[in-house]
Amino acid sequence: MAAATSVKPQENISGAEPATPRMSVNRLKYVCLAVLVVQNASVILCIRYVRTVPGERFFTSSAVVAVEVTKLITCLVLLLGQQRGNVKQLGLLLYDGLFCQYTDTLKMAVPSLIYTLQNNLQYVAISNLPAATFQVLYQFKILTTALFSVVLLGRSLGRLQWVSLLVLFLGIGLVQVTQEGSGGRDVVEGQSYLTGLVAVFVSCVSSGFAGVYFERMLKGSSASVWLRNVQLGLFGTLLGLVAMWSKEGTAIVQKGFFHAYTPMVWVVVFNQALGGLLVALVVKYADNILKAFATSISIVLSTVASVQLFGFAIDLPFAAGAALVILAVYMYSLPKAPTPSPRLGPSEQAPGPHNKVVSKEKGS
Repeated sequence: MAAATSVKPQENISGAEPATPRMSVNRLKYVCLAVLVVQNASVILCIRYVRTVPGERFFTSSAVVAVEVTKLITCLVLLLGQQRGNVKQLGLLLYDGLFCQYTDTLKMAVPSLIYTLQNNLQYVAISNLPAATFQVLYQFKILTTALFSVVLLGRSLGRLQWVSLLVLFLGIGLVQVTQEGSGGRDVVEGQSYLTGLVAVFVSCVSSGFAGVYFERMLKGSSASVWLRNVQLGLFGTLLGLVAMWSKEGTAIVQKGFFHAYTPMVWVVVFNQALGGLLVALVVKYADNILKAFATSISIVLSTVASVQLFGFAIDLPFAAGAALVILAVYMYSLPKAPTPSPRLGPSEQAPGPHNKVVSKEKGS
């Protein structure tokens, strides 16, 4: 009589995410986008508030490091949950993902460096621009992302998408021109509009490249989105520490890492960390139309909130420019029209009993 053998279920140590039912994916997609709307609008308003409120200022470079550490810890907790609380399996997963596949880990240093630069530039931009203006101008990243997608991913843009990019450029230009000479719209002493504008431009270029690069890494492998974010978080923390030390190291040694950290500053830190993880989920599960819808709503929400919180004045040119940007975001998200297939001539018809020789010549 043959001995009975028990089959032990295979444990997930590859870091790949388990298959998710279609209904769960759809629900997760909409939940992520709904939270992303609130996060996109609130994080800019919160940063604008903490950077313009009277009193001691916190060190923005330390906040960037705090955001990376928060994301890293959160991803480690989520990975531990995927391993059902098994610390040993988590260790094996991290060893395999970080060291055995060290080439993939090293590749994540590129977007980490750019995201570190981008996060620091966002503080510079929002400190020098009204929140609503920054929200509109920051949509320039759609143009840079589109161009990098064509270059790095080999994507082709349809005619409607090229038109939408032109509309986007016109809308941003209209907002920029009307805001450059504004004197009483959420203006704080010591801020420089030109500095904020340059910071937005560089941030959009870096965001476009890093986003496309990260998408290529994320969708080109079976690794968990949380494992990829652990890799990003490790490099982001190290690079953030280097940037912090070179920029504000002496002052931080004297006053402390958490100098002038108020409860609202911690709200900004956790809000930015949540946004970074949400973007990763949206890249994984959502489509462009839903992301565009979320972006459009967040622009409207941040503009309305800026009027109430900071006394931001909306005039006709700004409203027209913002409307063009929202329209461009929606147009760009629409699927490309299918390319009509050319009609076949008599000599190009499908092979049949009477045209075997012709078909062979066409296929050779």
